[in-house]
Amino acid sequence: MGEVAVADPAELVGVISDQRTEYGIPHTVTCRALGVSQAWFYKWRRRPAAPTNREVRRARLEERITYFFHRSGDTYGSPRITLDLWAEGWHVSVNTVAEIMAALGLQGRKPLRRRRSLTRQGKRRAAPDLVRRIFDAVAPNVLWVGDMTEIETGEGKLYLATVIDLFSRRLLGYAMGARHDAALVAASLQMAAATRGGAVDGVIFHGDRGSEYTSEAYNNLCDRLGVVQSMGRVGSALDNAAAESFNSLIKVEYIHRHHFATRAEARLKIATWITDFYNTRRRHSAASGLPPTEFERIISEARASRLHERPAA
Repeated sequence: MGEVAVADPAELVGVISDQRTEYGIPHTVTCRALGVSQAWFYKWRRRPAAPTNREVRRARLEERITYFFHRSGDTYGSPRITLDLWAEGWHVSVNTVAEIMAALGLQGRKPLRRRRSLTRQGKRRAAPDLVRRIFDAVAPNVLWVGDMTEIETGEGKLYLATVIDLFSRRLLGYAMGARHDAALVAASLQMAAATRGGAVDGVIFHGDRGSEYTSEAYNNLCDRLGVVQSMGRVGSALDNAAAESFNSLIKVEYIHRHHFATRAEARLKIATWITDFYNTRRRHSAASGLPPTEFERIISEARASRLHERPAA
């Protein structure tokens, strides 16, 4: 008798196996009754089992986790990668992502050791602390923070001055130069004002009591823009923790992962990282897990929609 056509070999192999397991019928007898050879049966039984749906999903999840980890510059931990997965429609917990990352050997950024402070108290009178370590803002252009940090290059040190809007953690202004002086911090503030279209009257800018921020030139610039100055205490990093946090972040997630042969190379690459990643793609817990520019856009559209729907008086 010739062998029968088998529509589902795996199911048929299971039937033959069950006959022996449950009823003690030898494989030889069952194969003969079903019209298949023993050689065919043993060949199919030795085949590796097809991956289950759970195994297929796990493999796809590992691929997406690896993709998002490398896209972040090998810096994201499980919480931010989980947000990326949720945005793609995955239903997965942070703990599961953390377990898979550990199994794959993917580790997010490590904390940066405490840096040497650049703050040198100025001789001019400092502004009062209007923030009191409350680093939150209910809308854009309410509270900005800023600071300076140094970057090593093959040509010597390069200094980066920043201005960050605490509403979204967006880096509005930055300037880089070979000297940390009033001109550098002024340039970062001017860029921030230009980013916001120049309408920054009443914005609080919180920084430290360094001579750059207490200088007459910087004070005059703030007066012209309508920016209200606020300053923490000298030697207290916690008084300007939000700005210090950004310095740590950019060092760990980007600067310490690269070597800059020249100051010009550092300027270009750091500016590109800020524009193409930090502001537009890096997720922030303070911005509901969204990139700063996307968070600002969503909030702006939601507020405009509510105003449009509000009935006229």
